[in-house]
Amino acid sequence: MTRLIRFNKPFDVLPQFTDTGSAGSTRKTLSDHIDCPGVYAAGRLDRDSEGLMLLTDSGRLQAWISDPQHKMAKTYWVQVEGQPDPAALETLRKGVELKDGLTRPAQAELMTQPEGLWARVPPIRERKSIPTSWISLTLREGKNRQVRRMTAAVGFPTLRLIRYSIGAWSLDGLTQGAWESLEAPKIPARAKPAQLPNRAAISRKVEAQKGEAKREARGDFRKSKRAKPRSRVKTRKD
Repeated sequence: MTRLIRFNKPFDVLPQFTDTGSAGSTRKTLSDHIDCPGVYAAGRLDRDSEGLMLLTDSGRLQAWISDPQHKMAKTYWVQVEGQPDPAALETLRKGVELKDGLTRPAQAELMTQPEGLWARVPPIRERKSIPTSWISLTLREGKNRQVRRMTAAVGFPTLRLIRYSIGAWSLDGLTQGAWESLEAPKIPARAKPAQLPNRAAISRKVEAQKGEAKREARGDFRKSKRAKPRSRVKTRKD
């Protein structure tokens, strides 16, 4: 049976089960929170980001969830520095020009701080002279550190980033650092590729049609010759 779990990843946790970056590292990984052998992440969530991760033991399900071609919506709660104006929000919606290209259209709205939100450890860096705001941002693509680059590009750096949902799955009812099993969905069957045309048969048919056309043309010409015999010129004798 296919396994699927959701996990509310805390800040400063690597989105993998082992830390292969450095020997003797004390950095926290998924194995510090999840005791479920054989599953692996369906998509990444940066170490300095929090929120929803999905994990499965099915390669096909993992690809279906994480493949950008399926355009599965992902919603983020983003705390930014400053107060975004309507122009900045409209730019986020229409697309932001980044070094690796223009982002796809997105949904971007101001929101209040999520009710009952857990405290981040360590807390974000705040400046007394500059207020902070929250944005709900929904994307259908996954460029590297895209949310942070998008908000910075419109002049409002990201201070805290929480992924709230992936498709139909969300953080609702899941405390920080907790995980639970879900019912795995039925993956839509892959569309069968259209049957390729038989090029050899088509070529033979075209040649046959050409041959028939030539035979008909020759037949018409012969009929024309028979229908119109050369007229004899009569000479008048005086």
